[in-house]
Amino acid sequence: MHGVGHHELRVLFVCLGNICRSPMAEGAFRAAAIRAGLECDMDSAGTASYHIGQPPDPRAIATARANGVEIGNLIARQITREDFYRFTHIIAMDEANLAGIRAQSPRDATACVALLMDALEDSRGKPVIDPYYGDEALFARVWSEIAAATEALAKRFALEGVGLRL
Repeated sequence: MHGVGHHELRVLFVCLGNICRSPMAEGAFRAAAIRAGLECDMDSAGTASYHIGQPPDPRAIATARANGVEIGNLIARQITREDFYRFTHIIAMDEANLAGIRAQSPRDATACVALLMDALEDSRGKPVIDPYYGDEALFARVWSEIAAATEALAKRFALEGVGLRL
């Protein structure tokens, strides 16, 4: 894992169940990375085990699709110990999941752990609200927040590379 090259950027997006926010973030970031000309591997996971093996929430799939991004092929999984070494960056959707990730982090973990909305200067510390119990309108609002943050993240990675700290 030493001497990570510019294109050896690996980003993991994490929420609670890995069926709403983090798959939307993975999809939005994939599209943003392509626009930014950024070579990067990406994935998403949950801190909880509720939905392992399931596709994203149908509302998340529909919202992403309405924005030209396909996430219907993604499969929910739980974050693992290996993720802390395999990924260069682990990006949490809110403080609760950030705390959960930090609690699971091995002492010698190499991944940089950060909050997604910290990518936007005027949204630092803000959570991406879990839309699971909301309606289509909440999913749309959450998508626009995620899209703005992942766009900023991709642009910053394109400039700063693997050393980016949020």
